[in-house]
Amino acid sequence: MSLAELLAAPGVTEVCELRSSLGFMAYHGGELEKVTDIVASEAAARCGASYYGVLQQEDPLVHLPSIQYDPDESEHLQSFLDHVDVVITIHGYGRKHLKRSLLLGGRNRELAEHVAGHLRLALMGYEVIDDLDAIPTKLAGQHAHNPVNRPRNAGVQIELPPYVRWHLDAMHWSDFGEGGRAPQVQALIDALVDAAASWQKLAAS
Repeated sequence: MSLAELLAAPGVTEVCELRSSLGFMAYHGGELEKVTDIVASEAAARCGASYYGVLQQEDPLVHLPSIQYDPDESEHLQSFLDHVDVVITIHGYGRKHLKRSLLLGGRNRELAEHVAGHLRLALMGYEVIDDLDAIPTKLAGQHAHNPVNRPRNAGVQIELPPYVRWHLDAMHWSDFGEGGRAPQVQALIDALVDAAASWQKLAAS
């Protein structure tokens, strides 16, 4: 399936909100990689950043690989990538031996280190890995056609394990049930807002 075919499928919504030159992305959102679009969209709105998301709500859910998100097949994606200088993309993943590990890939390693510092302070019970040698190759976000690397200054790809996105007390995905938002998801969003805001201040100085 191509990106154009995915975007034309029932139950798929594409969102593009252009604000500052820093952007957040969550194009495996909705029911596919749950909570990722919630994190990205709220963090972007709170710090005045741009946002691009693709949300899937109906079966069959399709995991289109990142490198197939071709801006030539989406005017919204192209306008987003033309508008921003740097991005923070939010994904979900699952590996048994990394169930409490947040992985920070992407080609902008300075931004990855910056964001990692904020996440470590906010998520004390989790491991934040920004050493590319310690991140599985398929999750490192290094391909040139990955949207995280298409902006002028590339970006950081954050892979969130289920333990970060799951509401451990209410036993459902954060924000998806009566228990509301998991505390670690709120801490994650707060940390991303702080990281993005401080990065923009540094870039402007």
